[in-house]
Amino acid sequence: MLQARKKEIASTIDEGALVAEIHQRIQANLKVPSEKEMRPYTNLISGSEVSYTMVPIPGGEFVMGSPASEPGHQEDESPQHKVKIEPFWMGQCEVTWNAFELFMYPAEERKMAEFLGYKPETNSPSDAVTRPTSPYVEMSFGMGKDGYPAISMTQHAANKFCQWLSAKTGEFYRLPTEAEWEYACRAGTTTAYSFGDDVAQLGDFAWFAKNSNWKYQKVGTRQPNPWGLHDMHGNVTEWCLDQYAADFYGSLPAVADNPWLKATRPYPHVARGGSWDDNPEMLRSAARRGSNANWKVQDPQLPKSIWYLTDAQFLGFRVVRPLKLAEPEVLRAYWNSGVEKEELGPLPE
Repeated sequence: MLQARKKEIASTIDEGALVAEIHQRIQANLKVPSEKEMRPYTNLISGSEVSYTMVPIPGGEFVMGSPASEPGHQEDESPQHKVKIEPFWMGQCEVTWNAFELFMYPAEERKMAEFLGYKPETNSPSDAVTRPTSPYVEMSFGMGKDGYPAISMTQHAANKFCQWLSAKTGEFYRLPTEAEWEYACRAGTTTAYSFGDDVAQLGDFAWFAKNSNWKYQKVGTRQPNPWGLHDMHGNVTEWCLDQYAADFYGSLPAVADNPWLKATRPYPHVARGGSWDDNPEMLRSAARRGSNANWKVQDPQLPKSIWYLTDAQFLGFRVVRPLKLAEPEVLRAYWNSGVEKEELGPLPE
């Protein structure tokens, strides 16, 4: 136990130095000075042929949660409250296997980079980011990979992907807070869904239990919300940064400023948006879900993997990029908020 604790402390020191290096690279690469200069953009991940598109989300204020009169309303969506949000970019679509497998399989990533003529130093410092262990099952479960959303990763794995992508690009990426996610999903609307209250229209905007053929579908194939984001309703449920607490809204001030309930234990963490396996009420803009240990109950490993949730085949994520760059210690908190295992406690004297 003592030796394990010493290794963890050494790893923590290394992580601090790595975050500082990534932060320095991002700081040197800042190109957009204010919200009015924010534009959509598409990045090609260096050393690959994989790209992703980011959409600007303006800062503003909105009412989070749902009224008791909304069909499907749950108590954890109350009380409704005002929230202020700073501007950020959000992934136009959910992260696909094309991008996530570059992170999952470092050896394959290096082979691709070499084939495309990229030099090894292209990956520094991204090679230093902790990467997943190899999964023991085929993680798409036969539902498709090229253009399909990556699934069944832990929040820790999603956070580390964000750190890896930040190191690769020199741009700051992380998971959205729960408040940012709902703000972006609503896109200025106050209805149950971003397109209104008529459930009959849901199939035009979302893959869910009624039309998905019992599997996820390629990203971006349904109509987007008013801010140009696809699959905010359905396809796969999406990770947020927050610890889930049913009564969190009641603890907030009248106007909450960029709220984030920081994780302190392995479960539950927040996931939003509903999935291909859900009924319409779970796809509402205000609907909330908390993770639990059953999401990896079939994992035969002891201890169970900190990277994969084999029983959460409905779960994925998308990334955000805040306009404002936080200090290194804040970036470190974002990228290490997925508390997947219990702390070992203080080092004995």
